[in-house]
Amino acid sequence: MHVHFIQHVPFEYPGSIIDWCGLHGHTYSITHMYGDFKFPATAEFDMLVMMGGPMGAYETDTYAWLKAEKAFIAAAIADRKKVLGICLGAQLIADVLGAEVHPHTEKEIGWWPVQKTVQHPLTAQLPDTFTCFHWHGDTYTLPQGAIQLLQSACCNQQGFVYGSHVAGFQFHPEVKENLLDDMTEHERAELVKSTYVQTEQEIISATPHHILQQQVYMHSLLDAFVRL
Repeated sequence: MHVHFIQHVPFEYPGSIIDWCGLHGHTYSITHMYGDFKFPATAEFDMLVMMGGPMGAYETDTYAWLKAEKAFIAAAIADRKKVLGICLGAQLIADVLGAEVHPHTEKEIGWWPVQKTVQHPLTAQLPDTFTCFHWHGDTYTLPQGAIQLLQSACCNQQGFVYGSHVAGFQFHPEVKENLLDDMTEHERAELVKSTYVQTEQEIISATPHHILQQQVYMHSLLDAFVRL
């Protein structure tokens, strides 16, 4: 299988999804939206994965390339490619499917638990409640026809599946230590303690306890997504 990634900023990259590709012998390519981006033809890949980023899916006046990316995502969905979104990527899918993406009343940053809202083959191998890494200030409404999979105390929409070929996750199951370090280095200004925002020290202290399990969750989700 060939996986194509869309990366919005240098410090939010595919993380453990690259490890999964290597484990299964999948090839991959990446479009960097912060460079001279060019999208491949949809016939050139089997799965499309959009990564996170600090911009909002609705900020097309500031980031004009968002319009082109949304059109590309819509084409991949129409061509029945596997389409997966992480954080901003999930919000972009929601937008393409007609949902509303908007700033949330709370930011959610750090290690926080999510809970299943339904039993579904995509999340069947995950615990009913598990801790994962979050870094977002926006949220979205559930796209019409999609199934809500997960929620957290802060954010009702943490994951959805649409048909058998489209899924989005608000949190960051792809995170590895180097990825987490890079996100923190570039977005440290957001780490202002609040109800659902941990301090940098709290994140650092909790990371050794949670980080290895994230790859298990990510690989489980990817394996299940391919099987859908």
